[in-house]
Amino acid sequence: MAPLSLEDPTVQSYLLYSAILALKVLAVAFLTARARISRNVFANPEDARARKGVVKYDDPDVERVRRAHLNDLENIPVFWVLGALYLTTAPSAWLATMLFRLFTAGRILHTLVYAVKPMPPPSRAIGFSIPYLISVFMGVQVVLYYISAL
Repeated sequence: MAPLSLEDPTVQSYLLYSAILALKVLAVAFLTARARISRNVFANPEDARARKGVVKYDDPDVERVRRAHLNDLENIPVFWVLGALYLTTAPSAWLATMLFRLFTAGRILHTLVYAVKPMPPPSRAIGFSIPYLISVFMGVQVVLYYISAL
């Protein structure tokens, strides 16, 4: 297997979708702040005083966005690790790019149907399951590729 290179289209695809996902995590953090400000509810007394709001930990609108953000923080770093490891297995460029693209689209869909415009089931489950299964697939491929190291 040839060493990975930044000129490799598969590596470029991974880097592109990783950057999009990082920007998405930052955007959802902003959505959480926006939800707090629009509802005038805050997690810290100093923020509530500064904005003449209240401290409240269970506002349903804020919690919905916050949970979407936490879900990103649980799943996107796993993608970054497994995606980088997956690249070392010399995957098909087409397949790897499709996996990275579908993972990213699924995570965006998950946020849209969970935090931005709540939609009925199974919309959120689809947005969660497809990226989750992609992570599992990449992880299994890495283990199978390197199993001889045991």
